[in-house]
Amino acid sequence: MQQTGPFRAFSSLYFSTFLMVLGAGLLTTYLGLYLAKEQVNQLWIGGLMSLYYLGLVLGSKVGHKLIARVGHIRAFVASTGLVTASALGHGLVPDLTFWLLLRFLVGMGMMCQYMVLESWLNEQADNHQRGAVFASYMIVSYFGMVAGQLIIGSFPELGLEPLLLVAIGFALSIVPIGITRRIHPAPLHPAPLQISAFWQRMPQSLTTITVAGIIVGAFYGLAPAYVSNTGLANEQVALFMAVTIIAGLVAQWPMGKLSDRIPRSRLLRTNSALLTLVVLLIAILPLSGHILLLATFCFGFLAFTLYPIATALANQHAEQDERVSLSAVILLTFGIGACLGPLLASALMQLLGNFMLYGFMGLCSFLLFLRLQRVNYSQKQAARIVASQQPDDYVMASSDVFSSPLAAALDPRVDEEVVQAQMLDNDVDTDDSDDPQTEQSELAQAEQPSSAIDPTEPDEEPSKEPGQAADEETPDSNTKPGSTKTEGDSNKEQPTAEPTDSTETIVSRLAQRQGPQNTD
Repeated sequence: MQQTGPFRAFSSLYFSTFLMVLGAGLLTTYLGLYLAKEQVNQLWIGGLMSLYYLGLVLGSKVGHKLIARVGHIRAFVASTGLVTASALGHGLVPDLTFWLLLRFLVGMGMMCQYMVLESWLNEQADNHQRGAVFASYMIVSYFGMVAGQLIIGSFPELGLEPLLLVAIGFALSIVPIGITRRIHPAPLHPAPLQISAFWQRMPQSLTTITVAGIIVGAFYGLAPAYVSNTGLANEQVALFMAVTIIAGLVAQWPMGKLSDRIPRSRLLRTNSALLTLVVLLIAILPLSGHILLLATFCFGFLAFTLYPIATALANQHAEQDERVSLSAVILLTFGIGACLGPLLASALMQLLGNFMLYGFMGLCSFLLFLRLQRVNYSQKQAARIVASQQPDDYVMASSDVFSSPLAAALDPRVDEEVVQAQMLDNDVDTDDSDDPQTEQSELAQAEQPSSAIDPTEPDEEPSKEPGQAADEETPDSNTKPGSTKTEGDSNKEQPTAEPTDSTETIVSRLAQRQGPQNTD
């Protein structure tokens, strides 16, 4: 049976994603440009974007309950209707306070849409093509975002037409998923959050994800207003945003391959250091034209890869049964950072000037670099301390029995069955007697050849061991039943120092204890 490619197998979900993200990207850039044109306070622009990400964070809880109650398709249709109405409400009621509520509702509805699409893909994607399925999903999302930025350039007057196109994009996203022939996925089950535990175990990853949320939220919310305030036309603003997003798309594959070759923690430190230099150059130097586009391309290449590399690093140190809970913590951490970023950046832009958007992002990336350096140094120091203490856990003492099986029997790192097999092999090589009454004495002689045998030992018939059975089946044995080797014969074969009585007693007891287990 011929296998279907991921794009063809999930084409309906991909088309819905493309139309949905196109509408979302068009709406975000439109609001930023419209408010900048109306010379609205920067705090309002940052507040609108912060309320959107707050809706994303809280929408995860609402989305779980909604999908569990009515199913994936009905939940997608309901949330899409809410987003469509909210987008049109921006043109119906031009009040900034009301727009805050609308942005919050758009965030909640879009989080539910994302949960429907991603959980559907995650459940029905085969393991051998899961990476290709989600890579295609990310590529479609980036192309939808780029298309939204390019469309806004066709409406320099910023009338109601872009809002109508946003509503059309969201409305059409219902059609592919509504008529899909894919099997309906199972309901979602909320995963418990272990925020403090993951922060203690993965400080580098979650710190990077927080800063990535701050930078990405500030960029999407305030970059259109920043570029517009520099005097560029709306078409140039749309090109600026499109180039940045394309850079994030292009960077995913090479940075992903690079993270598989070098340590991800080192890559994050390098990434944050380079990002600091790039954003400070944009903030300080009067860049324009192709130089500005090149600088924002480098910014998108570095900024949009912080989140995926940090997510890969976090999953690298998580067990399989922790992945769902970790994903919830990552999304929550990113959402909180994205809520704070636009508010803080807009406040600094209001106080110090337009350039503080990139100045603020440069400060964040520099603090991230310092934090990663400190955490990495602390972890290396802890690893050195553990490595220096580890050899002292067990030290073999030097003695006359160091090379004998008795020393191995006393070593807690050695498997007991291996010790038994070695002792029995030694018994077969040094003793040909098949008398069951003298088995304990023979084993003691094999380990301590210079010790004498006490003829007054009680007659106890021990369990037959494999070494003894092998001796009985050997036709070349010249030893008579009941005979034992003398101390002189033993000394001729292997002269050793005379062991202590306690050593002989330990070996005899070990042989008695291991004999029945070997018989079984």
